[in-house]
This record gives sequence, structure tokens and C-alpha cells, in this order.
Amino acid sequence: MTSSPAPALVVGEALTDLLVDEAAGVRRALPGGSPANVALGLGRLGHPVRLATRVGRDALGDQVRSHLRDSGVLLTPGSVTGEPTSTATATLDASGAATYTFAITWSPAAEAMAALRSGPPAHLHTGSIAATLPPGADAVLAAVRWAAPRATVSYDPNLRPDLTGSAEDLRERVETLVAASDVVKASDEDLAWLYPGVDPAKAAQRWADGRGPSLVVLTRGARGARAWWRSGSHEVPAPRVAVADTVGAGDAFTSALLSVLLGAGLLGAAPACRDRLRAATAGEHLPPVLAGALTLAARAAALTCTRPGADPPTREELGR
Repeated sequence: MTSSPAPALVVGEALTDLLVDEAAGVRRALPGGSPANVALGLGRLGHPVRLATRVGRDALGDQVRSHLRDSGVLLTPGSVTGEPTSTATATLDASGAATYTFAITWSPAAEAMAALRSGPPAHLHTGSIAATLPPGADAVLAAVRWAAPRATVSYDPNLRPDLTGSAEDLRERVETLVAASDVVKASDEDLAWLYPGVDPAKAAQRWADGRGPSLVVLTRGARGARAWWRSGSHEVPAPRVAVADTVGAGDAFTSALLSVLLGAGLLGAAPACRDRLRAATAGEHLPPVLAGALTLAARAAALTCTRPGADPPTREELGR
């Protein structure tokens, strides 16, 4: 990692995960939200990071803000509102996998989004509900379009079909965000739902073959992850661990991947960092720094699976 890590801005939802373990009869309230989890992971890995979001001044919001603040995440002005904090009820099955139902409003204040222009980041990350749920999704797309000439961009669709509409409704917006991004991470469930009847691996490769991202990573749960770029692909196994639950594992993967790329100068102020990332993915084989980033990301996801809720590892836990 460099001595002065590039600052990042994450745009998207922060909420409370209400974890329901039906087998054990346990219900817990833990801070969450995919973009907030990525910001949390970046903070724990030593990066200066801000989060543009929407969270209430209620008890759940206090818990979310404290959780983020303790890991070094700064909320942009206007991110705290007088409206209730959104929730996601995560019901865990016997393997620890979660299914979600949401009570969420995504309407970030203009002041929260204005932070992009008032203090431009070196890197912008977004995704999940915030990028697809009206009325705030249009503000997220506008932020990505404004940032792309100035900073590198990463995107994780992390789609929630029960909340944000049909695949036909979302496909164009998702593909627009993919095209504007330098790094895209998606799950096999995302792509199987977005492109019915298409092998998720082929869909990910198609994204990488386009004119947008230099690197596309497909996470596949216990089967590990696979990355594509224009000239090749690379597989990473998932470490075997005792799973408490899978909440936040994909977000931990994303934050660890971005951390290494930021530290290596492959993400940051455009166009120089974007050019370096493109050069690093120009050959048939990934350079060691990128292959190592994927391995570290898989470790981060696995560690997160060993504990309840979205609790990504620290720099020390990853041995960095």
C-alpha cells in the first residue's frame, strides 16, 4: 500500500440488517447496506473514504453512524436526515445464506451528492439498491457520469429483484453503469437473473470484451471467483471456512480488491491511473499485483463469512 492512499467516495445506501436465524430463533440488528459495507471495508484497510448516503437520526441510524465512524468512514454533509433509517430483513437458511426483504427509501439529499463536486475523489464506487431504485438512482448515474472523466469508477450491481423491478426494466441502466466503470464486480446470481438462459461466465466475459471496464470479476460463492479482461481470464478459489452467514461477503471482496488496486496506483485520478490499469490488463496473463488482489479479496470474503453480519476484516487481519 502507498504511504498516502488515494481518497475514495462511495455513493449508496446505508441501512440496518435485521438478521433472522429461523433455526436458532435469533433476531439481531446489525449495520449494513452494500455500498456502506464497501466503505467500511476500505476504512478498515486504511483508506480515507467518504460515504454519500441517507440515514436517519433514529436509534438505528445512530448505530449505523457509530459503526462507520469507528472504522474511519466519514459521511458527507446532508447524509443524515430526519426520516427513518432503512432496513433489510435477512433471513438465514441452514447454510448461512441470506434472503432479503426491504423497507427502504433511497432519496439522497442534494447536499450529500454535492460532495462529489466540492471535494472530488480519486475513485468513486457505487452499486446495489442505490444505483437502481428511484428516485435516487438517477442522482447516482449522474454522479458516475460526472466522475468518470476525473476519477476511476467501480460498480457492483448486487441486484435486488424484489425491490427494483424486472430484468428488462434494469438491464439498460446496469449496462450503462458497467460501460462507465473501470472495475466491475458481480455475483453469478446477479448475471443469471439479469440475462436469463445465459451462462453468467459468458455474460461477464461480454462485459469485459466491451469498451467499458478493464476488469470484470464474477464471484461464485463457495466456487470462488473468476476475473475477465480483454485478453484473458483468471480463477481464484474460495478458502474453506466455517460459515456463520454470507451477509456482506461480496462487499468485503469488493473492498479488498479496490484496496489493493488503489494502493498499487491502478485506481485513482484519471486518466493516469486508468491508463495504468488498462496497461496492466493488456496481456494474456494478469500481473502479480492483480492476481494477488483477487486472492486477497477471496480471503476477505471468507473471513467475513466466519462472523455474523457484514463485518469485513481489518488490514491486520489480512496481514497487510
